[in-house]
This record gives sequence, C-alpha cells and structure tokens, in this order.
Amino acid sequence: MAPRAYWRGSLKLSLVTCPIALYPASTQAEKTHFHLINTRTGNRLRQQMVDVKTGRVVEPEDKGRGYELSKDRYVPIEENDLDAVKLESTHSIEIDDFVPADHVDERYFERPYYIVPDGKVGADAFVVIRDAMQRRDKLALGRVVLASREHIIALKPFGKGLLGITLRYPYELRDAEDYFEDIPNPKISRDMIELAGHILDQKSAKFDPRKFKDKYETALRALVKRKAAGKTIEAPEPEEREGNVVNLMDALKQSLSRKRGGTRRSAHPARRRSSSHSRRARKAG
Repeated sequence: MAPRAYWRGSLKLSLVTCPIALYPASTQAEKTHFHLINTRTGNRLRQQMVDVKTGRVVEPEDKGRGYELSKDRYVPIEENDLDAVKLESTHSIEIDDFVPADHVDERYFERPYYIVPDGKVGADAFVVIRDAMQRRDKLALGRVVLASREHIIALKPFGKGLLGITLRYPYELRDAEDYFEDIPNPKISRDMIELAGHILDQKSAKFDPRKFKDKYETALRALVKRKAAGKTIEAPEPEEREGNVVNLMDALKQSLSRKRGGTRRSAHPARRRSSSHSRRARKAG
C-alpha cells in the first residue's frame, strides 16, 4: 500500500491538464537511528535552548529567528515578515520547457519523487504526456511550490508513471574549477590507457542497485543486537594501509593478470573473452 501523498495538484501542458499526486521516492525510515539518553538513568534526554551570553534557558515563547548582519549583531525576522514573501501554492506543475534528457547537469539533481495520476479522471492526459516525452527522449522542466518555496522540477518517464526530481539553483553549486584547477596533466602512454581499458572491459556489468550493501548499517544493527543481549563490543584492529604504487604500468599489468586468472576458472565463454583480452594486452605491451 502506497503512503500518503506528499503533494496533490495538477500537471499542466499548455491547455492539457491532469490531476496528479506526488510521493517521495526515497526514505530514511529503514536506517538505524539513535536517541540521546542519560547514561546514568537510561532515560531519554530533551534538548533546551540556552542563551549563549547569559547561559539561561530560553522559554519557547521567547524564541525567534534572526539574520546575522555582523559578529553577534542580528536583525530579528518575525513570522509575519516571512508571510510577506511566502509563495502561495498554486497546486500545479506547469511545464515550461522540454530539453533533451541527457542535457541536464547531474549536479543539479536534488530529491526524487514519484508522480502518478490522482484518480481515473485525467489519466488519459497523463499517459499522453508521458508517452510523448518518452518517444522524443525529452525531459520536462517546470515549477512547483513545496513547503512555501518554489522549486524547479524535472519530469521524466519512469515505468508507468513519471519521476520528478527537484533541481538545485545555480547559487547552490560550488565551482568545480576551485577543486580541479590544481590537478596535474601528466603525459600518459597509450599502453597504460589500453591496459586500464582492458580492466574496465573485464569488470563491465549492468547497473544493479541490489548489489549495493550498506556495510555500516549492517554492522550497526549487529552491534545493537549484541549490546541488547549483554555482549561486549570490541573494536577490530585497524587494517594496515597498502604502500604507494611504485610503478603504474606494473600495477596495471598485475591487476589485469589477477582478473584474468580469476576468469580462467569460470565457464568456457569467459575463458575465450579472457584470452582475447590477453592477446590485446600483449599487443599493447
């Protein structure tokens, strides 16, 4: 059974309108969460707001928002001040543009949502919009008001429905050049790139998120289970770090031969693929 819709409204494309419901596509509910407790009594703790100057506890009615103009100088922002800039939700996603699906910089992707028709009325219009986008490999860009803020949202066909992804604004992204400008540009031989390419070929696979295992989450659950059973917890010895690679070409060759050795023990087609990679690697060498 699907959870309650996070947002309900309509999807508009020119004069075509259909009612839709929007559901969060991700959840944190399955992750292990901890509460703050008093280690002496085992009781849960409740946080209090404290004035950093006086050290006194501040009552709820005295709490407010403030914007820091300079060090320890704030301008108070009242609730009615925020109401002056609050956006009224139109409860609609109006499509402004259609762009090629691969033209959106992935750094802008923020949060995914499932979008489905809200009832049978308008389902035909929903399917028409979805299938037209899929046939032309287009991604729709629109605007939606969520939690009093307007978000740019990208829509793309996803199974029988649509996947809506809220996008970050340009001011939320850091400039990549600030991080990449100091990366050196050494001259790499074609042989090294060929060897690395063979390793990539041997490790090529289809994207399967079921292979992703959250080892830390699994360890956390095991830890909680052991603690609840009264068992002691001992931290493992830290692993020794491997030394720096002295010769990149040797490391590539060893990586390739290690993978090739593993494929010899597999089925015949894999042996044939491995042998072809071996011949190409010898030529590259």
